[in-house]
Amino acid sequence: MNREMLMLVDAISREKSVPRETVFGAVEAALAQATKKLHGGEVDIRVAIDRETGNYDTFRRWHVVANEAGLQIPDAEILLFEAQEQIADIEVDDHIEEPVESLTIGRIGAMAAKQVILQKIRDAEREQLLNDFLSRGEKIMVGSIKRLDKGDLIVESGRVEGRLKRTELIPKENLRSGDRVRAFILGVDDTIRGPQIMLSRSSPEFMKELFAQEVPEMEQGLLEIKSCARDPGSRAKIAVVSHDKRVDPIGTCVGVRGSRVTAVTNELAGERVDIVLWSEDPAQFVIGALAPANVVSIVVDEERHAMDVVVDEENLAIAIGRGGQNVRLASELTGWRINIMTAEESQAKQAKESESVRKLFVDKLDVDVEVADLLIAEGFNSLEEVAYVPMQEMLEIEGFDEDTVNELRTRAKDALLTMEIANEEAVEEVSQDLRDLDFHGRGLSAELIGKLAEGGVHKRDDLADLAVDELTEMTAMDEEDAKALIMKAREHWFTT
Repeated sequence: MNREMLMLVDAISREKSVPRETVFGAVEAALAQATKKLHGGEVDIRVAIDRETGNYDTFRRWHVVANEAGLQIPDAEILLFEAQEQIADIEVDDHIEEPVESLTIGRIGAMAAKQVILQKIRDAEREQLLNDFLSRGEKIMVGSIKRLDKGDLIVESGRVEGRLKRTELIPKENLRSGDRVRAFILGVDDTIRGPQIMLSRSSPEFMKELFAQEVPEMEQGLLEIKSCARDPGSRAKIAVVSHDKRVDPIGTCVGVRGSRVTAVTNELAGERVDIVLWSEDPAQFVIGALAPANVVSIVVDEERHAMDVVVDEENLAIAIGRGGQNVRLASELTGWRINIMTAEESQAKQAKESESVRKLFVDKLDVDVEVADLLIAEGFNSLEEVAYVPMQEMLEIEGFDEDTVNELRTRAKDALLTMEIANEEAVEEVSQDLRDLDFHGRGLSAELIGKLAEGGVHKRDDLADLAVDELTEMTAMDEEDAKALIMKAREHWFTT
């Protein structure tokens, strides 16, 4: 009988084009499952088949768990101290095995055992097909819609199937069974049953790959798409750069009479594409990304990774776009937070910031308003700048001699030291969950924590209870930042 089993394994391996080892594994799993039913309970059974003779042995196994963890599955677990009585050097997560009587081949005829073997073979076939498909390195799957599965579209390409979720379709796109479709391969989800290749038609990567297929200069390395932002089915922006001075990146992507960009647009249900010239200069990149709006001026805030972009009244609506679409896509494309404002709004904001800095200098440096305004006019906006910029820069300020500069630098350093001590004391009063609150990819700064503590905010819920105007007045941060920080503090209300 064992010889017959070896012949059966070889036959199945050849017929299904799966490795012989995979078939052995399926038979072992079937034997183990049948043996487990005889023992009852939640016992763990392992079967080992000799690949040469066909003989096999059966073992009951116990998983070694930590003493303090306790037994969750008594039939299949053993505590560490009990296991160590049998094997002294055994560790947690090891297994103890005990030989048990093996089933005869003739008793595997049960339907359940057969189903296990067949399912294992089917899984192995599917995995082999999947690996063969993925090994080709294709990024776009081209196939036909075979059927619907719980609202998802199943796309068939040869003998391989992919899953295109409704959320990954272009809005208002109406695809039916039998339609030919192209979609980007997001990856493989091996935790689900059925097709495991996950597809998308709404991801930015899909647009980038479509352009790569239409523009051969990209494959040649002459052009590169640096980033892409999409409002699927409506509008998109791509940032391109040329690695060859002879190649015009925008014109090349557009194609003769717009042929290349039109091909992409047609595939994406008429989605309009803005092609932007990428620049190493973030400000220049943002200006290009906001096209067709004309920018009057731009102020870069490196610390907040944000830019204040000033446009005139005529360009305000264009820069923002319908429903904020243009500025939102520009922000996603560049990775910078963009604040669109008019000249009047910019002046008001600068005046507010100047007033805040003026008050800081008057209070901490013990100077009059005229001296504070003189420092602001020369570009000084913080105590750190007053304390540590090269002395020669300050001596160039009209009316400042060496004694004045030294006195101002000393007062600034003393003020910074006092503030640092106060902030350290404030941090000790503030709860850990507030200190660790993720804001702009990092925890709250000691300076911000100090301002919050000074305003009576010591816990995360204290911050969550604040109104936006209360937080802006307390910390001098802008309204958008304040709103984002308060919402971050409230997140746990909705997740617990």
